[in-house]
Amino acid sequence: MNANSPEAVPGPERTAPDAAADPGRVVLLTTSHRVAPGLLSWPAWQALRAADRVLCADGAHPQLPYLREAGTAVDEASPTAEELVGACAGGRTVVVVATGEGEPALTDGLARLAGSGRLTMPELELLPASYDLPGARLLDLVQVMDRIRAECPWSSRQTHEGLAKYGIEEAYELVEAIEEDDRDALREELGDVLLQVVFHARIAEEDPEAPFSVDDVAGGIVAKLIHRHPHVFGDATATTPEEVKEHWLRTKAVEKRRSSITEGVPLGQPGLALAAKLASRARTARLDIPLPPVEGIGYDLLALAVRAEAEGVDPEAALRAAARAYRDAIREAES
Repeated sequence: MNANSPEAVPGPERTAPDAAADPGRVVLLTTSHRVAPGLLSWPAWQALRAADRVLCADGAHPQLPYLREAGTAVDEASPTAEELVGACAGGRTVVVVATGEGEPALTDGLARLAGSGRLTMPELELLPASYDLPGARLLDLVQVMDRIRAECPWSSRQTHEGLAKYGIEEAYELVEAIEEDDRDALREELGDVLLQVVFHARIAEEDPEAPFSVDDVAGGIVAKLIHRHPHVFGDATATTPEEVKEHWLRTKAVEKRRSSITEGVPLGQPGLALAAKLASRARTARLDIPLPPVEGIGYDLLALAVRAEAEGVDPEAALRAAARAYRDAIREAES
C-alpha cells in the first residue's frame, strides 16, 4: 500500500457522528533492537491481536516478518497525526509499531493537535513491547567496535602489542578518578577501560591460529566467578571477607596448578604494589617470612610496604596521596 495515497489511512473527514463520543485509541509500540525480533511482551501481543489496524512506517522493520508470521496484518504506512486521529474515530484501536527513532514527528504532531483543541483526541498509550536487560548497551559497544575495526584506518591496523600501553594508561586514569572521588571521570574512565577489553577481543577474532571473541572472554570470566564463589553458587560457607579470600585463593591454586603462592604475581607492576602483593600472599598462606637482612633504600621501602599491607593500607595509594600533598605544597610555594 502506498503510504501517500488517500487510501493509506482514513482521514478526519471520514469521522462518523458517534466518533466524538468514542475517539478510539492509539498504541505506540516500541521495541528494543537489542532483543531478538519476535520476543515481545504478552501485553504487546494482546494489543496487536485486538487492534483494528497495525501500522509501521518502516517496511524493513525487523519485527514485521514475525508479526506477519503470527497472523498480524501490518500496513506499511506513515500517517500524519490528523490521519491517525481519523483512523481511530468510531472507537477503533490503531497500533503503531515505532521505528528505531520512536516516531518523534508523529508524537509531536499529536501533541500539537491536542493543544489546539480542534479535534477530540484518542487515548494515547506508550507500550514497550520489549525491554533492554541490564548490560544491553554492551551489545551496542560490540557492534560499534566491529564497524570501527572494519572501517577506521587507524583502528583496523592496531595489534595487541600496540594497544598494551593504552591499557596501562587507562587503568591509572581510572585509579586517579577513584582517588579524586570524581564521579563523572569515574564513569568515563570505566568506559575507556571497557573499550580496551572490547578492542583486544575484537582483534583476537582475527587471529588465524587461536581466535576468540568477546563472548569467549565474558564466558570465561563468568565461569571463573561462579567457580571461585562456592559460598554463593555452591554449598560452601563464608561469613567474612577473609574466608572469601581463602576460597578464592584455594580454588585459584587448583585451577592454575601452582606450586608456589608467588606464581601469578606480575613482577612488572610498581615496586610498592609488588611488595605489598607478595606480603599479602604470604600472610594469607599463614607463612611467617622474615625480611631479607640487607640494608638499603630498596629494603627500607620493602619493609614499609610489608608493614602497610599488614595494617590494611595500600602503600601505592598512600604514597600517591602523600605525593599529591607534596605537589600542592610545591604549588603553594610557587605562588
